[in-house]
Amino acid sequence: MTAPSAHPSPLTLVAHDPVDLFALVPVVLGFEPTESLVLLTFGATHPFHARIDLPTVPDRTLDAEVVDALLEPALRHRVARVVLVGYSADRRRAGRVVGAARRAFARAGVDVLAGLCADGRRWWPVPAPAGFPGHGAPYDLGGHRFAAEAVLDGRVVHGSREELRATLAADPVRVGRVVAALAGLGGDPPVPSVDEAWVRELLRTHLAGAEPPGDEAVARLLRGLLDIPVRDAAWAEIRRAEVREHLAFWTDLVRRAPDPLVPAPASLLAFAAWQAGHGALAWCAVERAQEADPDYHLADLVAQVLEQAIPPDAWEGMGGTEEG
Repeated sequence: MTAPSAHPSPLTLVAHDPVDLFALVPVVLGFEPTESLVLLTFGATHPFHARIDLPTVPDRTLDAEVVDALLEPALRHRVARVVLVGYSADRRRAGRVVGAARRAFARAGVDVLAGLCADGRRWWPVPAPAGFPGHGAPYDLGGHRFAAEAVLDGRVVHGSREELRATLAADPVRVGRVVAALAGLGGDPPVPSVDEAWVRELLRTHLAGAEPPGDEAVARLLRGLLDIPVRDAAWAEIRRAEVREHLAFWTDLVRRAPDPLVPAPASLLAFAAWQAGHGALAWCAVERAQEADPDYHLADLVAQVLEQAIPPDAWEGMGGTEEG
């Protein structure tokens, strides 16, 4: 799957050589890629960057599917120039897919600035020119200036996509407390049901800097999100100006939710991550929602947006929820 990234931060990094490109990739993706084909795009109205898993077996049909998954959004957004980077411990596998991608993009009229493959220690151009060492050129990203600039800009770069996914894993202790709170919602007298106004007030209170909601409030919210109008009221509150606060809020909800109640908060987190330009996090949240409910419609919608590399500023907001 592709992981479009278009971080809203004004951080500008200029790459001068292949090592700079290898340092740039984890900054724009948010994690260190492995067994991946990465696409960096330039010269479009809405440039984006994306990653997709390499095929696990040598198969031209699979290679073509991987390439097409990146080429299609690049053509839709009229990308002028690209860099292709394959990451794998198997140099031949990465080089084969990068070579196929180079040819496909060139046939489509897209200028391929560079095709590279790397195994984490050494890199090779694709195709390798005469005289380039067969064992590759060594590189070391330790202490690279891009990493330091990313830290100063407040960006977190995870060691792998799996490490990023782990940030959304359930916290068993906190889930247990919410489950106990859910059981108490049907007491005597029963806790009032959740409506759109209650959800808006809860979000606005906690996004304004209050502590995360308590277990009973989380239980009420999770149960309320089963009602689509209530969920959509929460969705309408996700505005780009407050998107970082929404990321923290919905990540906390996902980690505290029992599996049957994960799809709604995970989908809302995916939407907020897309709005924040964190494509990889958005995909991880989509996957978390779909693991609990493969047919959850909002997760499917966010997945389509990500697959098509639609820019966050294409969304103009829902609006009108307080008036219905």
